[in-house]
Amino acid sequence: MTMVDRTTPPRGGPIRNFDFPEIDRRRLGNGLDLRVARVSRLPVVSVRLFMRSGESALDAGRAGLAVLTAAAIDGGTRKRSGTELAEALESIGARFGASAGWEGSTAHVYCLADRLPEALELLAEAVLQPGFPDDEVARAKEQHLAGLRQREMDPGSLASDTALARYFPSEIPYSRRDDGTPSSIEPIGAQQLRGYAEANYRPEGGGLVVVGDVDAGEVAALAERCFAGWQGVPASAADFQVVPATREPTILVVDRPGSVQSEVRVGHVGADRLIPDYFALSVANLILGGTFTSRLNLNLRERHGFTYGVRSRFAFRARPGPFQVSTAVGNDVTAPAVREILAELEGLVEGGPTDQEVSAARDFAAGVFGLQLETVGQIASRVAQLVVYGLHDAYYHEYRDRMREVTTAAAHAAVRRHMRPAEAQIVVVGDADSVAGALQELGVATVEVEQGQPRG
Repeated sequence: MTMVDRTTPPRGGPIRNFDFPEIDRRRLGNGLDLRVARVSRLPVVSVRLFMRSGESALDAGRAGLAVLTAAAIDGGTRKRSGTELAEALESIGARFGASAGWEGSTAHVYCLADRLPEALELLAEAVLQPGFPDDEVARAKEQHLAGLRQREMDPGSLASDTALARYFPSEIPYSRRDDGTPSSIEPIGAQQLRGYAEANYRPEGGGLVVVGDVDAGEVAALAERCFAGWQGVPASAADFQVVPATREPTILVVDRPGSVQSEVRVGHVGADRLIPDYFALSVANLILGGTFTSRLNLNLRERHGFTYGVRSRFAFRARPGPFQVSTAVGNDVTAPAVREILAELEGLVEGGPTDQEVSAARDFAAGVFGLQLETVGQIASRVAQLVVYGLHDAYYHEYRDRMREVTTAAAHAAVRRHMRPAEAQIVVVGDADSVAGALQELGVATVEVEQGQPRG
């Protein structure tokens, strides 16, 4: 019997080949960008209709309007009630939904490939002829408000939301979440949703992505028929430049008397999706706080036992989104945790990553890529990113090679360009009496205290 040596971890095997599906690209008569990828493993298809009507184009007074409109679109059309629409979808075994974010709104449907004609007709009906009946809008609105109120009571959500307002000036949409606030959602009714959809659910600048066991030519003919007569440009357009609220480091404690732990956020304005060093920065962030073996996790969790986990993330958008480190720690180690986060940031900026760290991070990124593309829905989501951000057609064919080409020098240069610990905005949601004094002693900045909600 052969004994297995469990004292040393096994070596990783070579990265297997993975070919991203070929994409057939066409432009429909109404200007809609059609992307079709044939994936024949299973007789299913995923469809995503993207419209460039997102929260980036809305001011604070209308924040959340795009998100709520998308959430209510399954409530019925001008031809069918919500129940009738659900029954029509159920009769062909299709799943339908819609969502909105910063860049736009997306309606999606998933079905068997031989049911695509019926499913695409229903999707087109929902988007081109939404009904927004009062009762369905009221239901969607109440669910939306309930989620927002829940966030206000959750310390982690409160920390993240407060941090956004510290990174970005109030006039910039990114200073808030994309789903709005109770005060911006409360006045919205069915009339506002109808008006928003009528003005902004338009094909110009958008795209239709179809992935599955389908023929591109047949899909194009079907799409021309389903979307015949649909024309126009979204009325709302994003028009702002991202600048930081401040370049001076700050510390804000949102007081929750009685809290036994603190939610910590450390960050600043980050980078946009189309930066030339996207791959290098992605590798660098994996090293800092994007994997379990990252510097931050090995420090705060493994070495010091401050937390169960810590992560760093760049929210890449059409314009520079936030860069943020997030964790939760006990009151007694809140200041030491902040000190170690800043030390890791400064160490990576000054000293850079090691060759070993870069090799491990880029191999992880390249290796996990295929695991994130196991379903037609996952592939459709990636293809949709080509439309949303204007990425070139071969982007995902080259993705793993571009990751593996990242050098230590390139990763360090990306860190120095996009991570700025000297400008860090620090937000702590917790018991001010327990943590403010020690945070002040760090000498980073004067501690401000803002009243929050007591621990429930």
